[in-house]
Amino acid sequence: MQTFADSFSTAFGLIVTGDPILYEVVGLSLQVTFSAVAMAVLVGGPLGAILAIGRFPGRGILSVVVSALMGLPPVVVGLGLYMALSQSGPFAVFELLYTPMAMILAQFIIVTPIIAAISRQVLSDLSLEYGETLRALRATRAQTIATLLWEARPGLLTATLAGLGRAFAEVGAVMIVGGNINHVTRVMTTSIALETSKGELAMAMGLGIILLILSFGINAALMGVRGTQRARAYG
Repeated sequence: MQTFADSFSTAFGLIVTGDPILYEVVGLSLQVTFSAVAMAVLVGGPLGAILAIGRFPGRGILSVVVSALMGLPPVVVGLGLYMALSQSGPFAVFELLYTPMAMILAQFIIVTPIIAAISRQVLSDLSLEYGETLRALRATRAQTIATLLWEARPGLLTATLAGLGRAFAEVGAVMIVGGNINHVTRVMTTSIALETSKGELAMAMGLGIILLILSFGINAALMGVRGTQRARAYG
């Protein structure tokens, strides 16, 4: 097994020289995560808006369910999706198990409640703040929704970034439904777990460094958005 210094030096070399195996894993990770988050935004954003602004029976219960699903264990998601996509499952005909699409679906299921719950909270707060004014202006339902969505841009971006950070960190569900197959479904988190178990610390550290950079970037963006929100609130 390599020493820490040797592993770090080799890992840095892999990143700088553009090691094809390392960047193949990174590329698939980006593809899977961005696809899953984009799908989650398209579903979770409107769902959050409906829960915040809509008035229909069962709205409160649905809001509670969505909030509870934010803590859904990833391995449970992976297990459920595995059973649904396996040869004995109802969706076996699509042959998605052990494919990037199965991994996208797993991340989509995990991230959607996060985006929906944050979007609901943001839009609910804005509805309380601007609702009276919009009613006084006799804004239609469509105009009210459009106005609130426009004002909620920073909050909705925060929801998206939170979902992105959660998706990048996911390992359990994607390993179950993806199988961690070399050149097919191996992403950063599953590769780090595998390479560490093999004692190949250089590759694991290289991927870990890139994952940390992405994580820091997402958190910096979140802090920037929150700073902008505070400046608007007190400006």
